Amino acid sequence: MRKGILGLTALSACAVLTLAACGDDSGSDASSEGKGKIGVILPDTKSSVRYESFDRPFLAAAFKAAGVEYDIQNAEGSTQRFQTIADQMITNGVTVLVVDGIDSNSAAAVQRKAQQQGVKTIDYDRLTLGGVADYYVSFDNVKVGEEQGKGLQKCLGDKDANIVYLNGAPTDNNATLFAQGAHNVLDKVTSYKKVAEQAVPEWDNQRAATIFEQMWTQQGGKIDGVLAANDGVGNSAISILKKNGEAGKVPVTGQDASVQGLQNILDGTQCMTVYKPVKQQADAAAKLALAVLKGQKGETTGTVDDPQGKRQVPSVLLTPVAVFKENVKQVVDDGFVKKEELCAGPYAAKCKDAGIQ
Repeated sequence: MRKGILGLTALSACAVLTLAACGDDSGSDASSEGKGKIGVILPDTKSSVRYESFDRPFLAAAFKAAGVEYDIQNAEGSTQRFQTIADQMITNGVTVLVVDGIDSNSAAAVQRKAQQQGVKTIDYDRLTLGGVADYYVSFDNVKVGEEQGKGLQKCLGDKDANIVYLNGAPTDNNATLFAQGAHNVLDKVTSYKKVAEQAVPEWDNQRAATIFEQMWTQQGGKIDGVLAANDGVGNSAISILKKNGEAGKVPVTGQDASVQGLQNILDGTQCMTVYKPVKQQADAAAKLALAVLKGQKGETTGTVDDPQGKRQVPSVLLTPVAVFKENVKQVVDDGFVKKEELCAGPYAAKCKDAGIQ
């Protein structure tokens, strides 16, 4: 994996000091090479801390370095706010719109309206099914699910095991791809039996805990592995396992390489997580947006199928990294999480054991 994720000290204080959404992040420098303005709409602050802590500052840094005018806002999980932000951005002169949709229907509506106004769009992180985006930038999300499946298999071994799936939001195309990838791996393991599978609406961690507790009760506690779609959902399952005295005995997967997820891995209550170096994704999106702003064709690595829109979307797909206890250090070395935060209190000794000095 390519290294070089910037340390957080170089980022805006707003992103470092709070996980809540910050105000509008905009630059006023006009581009000498491209006319117009780049707008970015991030989806929420609830499903993951990454959007405000990493995506926003990395994108802002890339646009500032290029000397272009930009506006970055967060829809806070509201499709209505998402559409309002898009309307305001288009009215205010945005000519390239980078969107991470909350769901495909609302994002597609925004993209069609933008297209009518001559505004180019780029899907960021999530593909908008039935949309009209000119490009798509993300990690290979089927591969993310495959890494989760391989991780669970590594932690379980090939013994007979009852496994459950806690998938992401049913409205999120990425969640569908994560589940697809996990099934690609786990369905081939004949000693595994899927005893339950359910999507977690809106990636809501509290609902994830309720869903998993219901699964646990229905199965009489006979669950041997949990394919959880991200660290938040995984932590919800771990909370129920702790309640039943089984935390650390039942492998749980995750995604996002969050501080909480990494601490759970150091504790031994979480099997693994999937690390997606956000700086790579932000830089790739910024590079595409800048090319489009200048009227150029963006460089891509292939295409992704949009079955709803019946089209192939030119895409840049990046490679995710599976993280276990033995390579938690990589995430810290890249600056994705701060050692001071990860290794606080009782985790100081555990970090040392994991080679994090």
